[in-house]
Amino acid sequence: MNSKLPKQEIRCTEVFSDTLRGYAGIQEVDYDYANGRLKAVYDPRLISNERALEVVNHAGREASMRVAQCEAKRERGEEACADCAGELAAQLARQYETAASMPTATFHRNTIEVKLNAPRLATSEDVEIEAEFLSPAKAEKKSAAIPIEKIEVAFTVINAITALTAFLGSGWGWNPALIFGLYSVAYVTGGWFGVIASIEALKEKTINVDLLMILAALGAAAIGQPAEGATLLFLFSLSNTLQTYAMDRSRKAIEKLLDLRPAQATVRRGSRLVTLPIEQLTLGDVVLVRPGERFPIDGEVTTGESDVNQATITGESMPVHKKESDLVFAGTVNGTGSLEIRVTRLAKDTTLARIVKMVEEAQSTKANTQHMLDAFEQRYAIFVLGAAVLLIFVPWLALGHDFHPTFYRAMTWLVVASPCALVISTPASILSAIANGARNGVLFKGGVHLEKTATLKALAFDKTGTLTNGSPMLTAIQSFGDMKEDEILRLVAALESRSEHPLAKAIVQAAHSRTLNLPPSMRFRAIPGQGVEGVVESRHLWVGNERMFIERDVEIPAEILSKASDMQGEGQTAMFVYSLTPNPSPGRRGEFLGLIGVADTLREDAVEMIQALKSAGIEHVVMLTGDNAKVAAKIAARAGVDEFHADLLPQDKVTVLKSLQKKYGPIAMVGDGVNDAPSLATADIGIAMGGAGTDVAIETADMVLMSDDLHKIPFAIGLARQARKVVWQNITFALAVIVLLIAGAFGADLALPLGVLGHEGSTVLVVLNGLRLLGYK
Repeated sequence: MNSKLPKQEIRCTEVFSDTLRGYAGIQEVDYDYANGRLKAVYDPRLISNERALEVVNHAGREASMRVAQCEAKRERGEEACADCAGELAAQLARQYETAASMPTATFHRNTIEVKLNAPRLATSEDVEIEAEFLSPAKAEKKSAAIPIEKIEVAFTVINAITALTAFLGSGWGWNPALIFGLYSVAYVTGGWFGVIASIEALKEKTINVDLLMILAALGAAAIGQPAEGATLLFLFSLSNTLQTYAMDRSRKAIEKLLDLRPAQATVRRGSRLVTLPIEQLTLGDVVLVRPGERFPIDGEVTTGESDVNQATITGESMPVHKKESDLVFAGTVNGTGSLEIRVTRLAKDTTLARIVKMVEEAQSTKANTQHMLDAFEQRYAIFVLGAAVLLIFVPWLALGHDFHPTFYRAMTWLVVASPCALVISTPASILSAIANGARNGVLFKGGVHLEKTATLKALAFDKTGTLTNGSPMLTAIQSFGDMKEDEILRLVAALESRSEHPLAKAIVQAAHSRTLNLPPSMRFRAIPGQGVEGVVESRHLWVGNERMFIERDVEIPAEILSKASDMQGEGQTAMFVYSLTPNPSPGRRGEFLGLIGVADTLREDAVEMIQALKSAGIEHVVMLTGDNAKVAAKIAARAGVDEFHADLLPQDKVTVLKSLQKKYGPIAMVGDGVNDAPSLATADIGIAMGGAGTDVAIETADMVLMSDDLHKIPFAIGLARQARKVVWQNITFALAVIVLLIAGAFGADLALPLGVLGHEGSTVLVVLNGLRLLGYK
């Protein structure tokens, strides 16, 4: 809140009235500060009685801080307005201190009357305390707790070090007490989170693999094989640590979506501009958005014109010109003009907020696979534990066998039936494939996503920034006279060099790439939504769209309009280059020198990449875009995709993806913008372009291309399919070894050391087989 008085010196006795008049729907305000009575007339078509009271209370809170600060300044002898009223400060500050003390009101048709009574003045200290309470910096310092994932990593490392040290020390003849202590530390650190998870599961009357691992490790220790148990705990602890890390990254994806929206907005309140949290904005508020700022809220332009970059929401490759009555979205970026917008949606209902909700819903639908894995885990754990109990008590109690050999056999069962090789068979292969991918610029954000990538039947691309370069480039120059194309580009670039528009930058960049020397320009002027004009080498030039010439009553010849239409049909933005005659005659003001085309161009490797996808087994390639159908059709034809869908908003892309899933089967989505986030979360596999993509798309995706090389996509699919093949080899081998070890334990009295050897040997072979994926190309 700004505590300084505005230049027009509004008196403190008028602050409440002035603040209240800034709200939409308030028509008249009469405030008698001496008696503490407020009377406001409002438009019932815009606000209800309840809304009127809410507005009065909201304005009271704002005014109370301002008046209290001014009163405190006056008491300290500092300069303040002449009519600073202590009575008003007391009424407002105390009345609006808490929600419970809000005043009641009486209503008469479209009039609200409020009686304010308060016993004390809010001091400057009160104001400072409230400001500190609202400070984001203070809120961030509230908790200094160590993140759980860091503790898991530390425990896993300690487990590995102590277990290895104990194993080596036992071979070197170290003190048994020291060996016992080292193994104890290894067991505690390796099994800590497993024990906690097991206890939680038991409270829910379920049994999980965590419990199986803990019991198997303890059983191994009980029969004199602590190294085996420590190894099991290390592998399981490492797996849990990786899962925790992946889940944490998914949660942060939602936070990064909301980071695109400013936390505060500059709001007009009567004659003042105040800064408020976006959660306090109400429908009808007028918000000021300066050049280069992000829009904090969805709204309708009331004053000003500007070009707005909406790529993060709509996917449009070019900035969109906004004028009065046009809609703007929270999270988009204002261009070079200053805009005032009227709030049309609350913070919780903006387009960006809806995108967040869609991402959350789409991510929650991916939990079904995890439920299936949990069900399998439950059945397997019950089977192994139940069999162990039977192997102890049935021979001992029912058959009269000695307890020690019976318990020994049951522990042997726990070791040989322990799914160590089975459990590590998948992570060994998956982690090797993930490491290979990372080494080659492809980041899989978990083994589940790698496995799903192997099943893909179709792949959808967002157009802007993925199939195309994502930024405008000069694509065509046509001359209508004797002037050469480079000369036209040199003159136009000299003029456009003073503009901040993305199209202007594309033209200037093209001129520099051709090593053209740009002369200075004079009398430059930018016309929002139309083009630019100025003088270059004594030529008065107009460079702009068709609207620029229509508003200046300059007729464009039919043949030139036809050429411009052809450009637009190819997805280009056409700009006319016009030179005014120094001494124009009534019938001729100047001449058209040429036509310039600028467009977001197709990536050079897009066509080759799509052919590689077909060779890799992808049956259908689809393009999704927010651009119009004409532009989309041209890009789709050049790229060689099987089908395209145009004019799509984020929610439309989600709908299209769901229909494609039903039609073709598992599908991946490749994107790079915030507008792609719901689609990335909805698809079976979301693929983000790391080099050009936003943090949101990257965090939401299941796979990230660390560079803009599209050829990494066919590589990733091939790697995933090879990984799936190796995983099933490992699973089959691990199951076969478990069956053979169990048969040996009961059919041939297999000794525990041989069981451990077979168990560990199969584990090593499985890991080595998985490591082969590191060499995949």
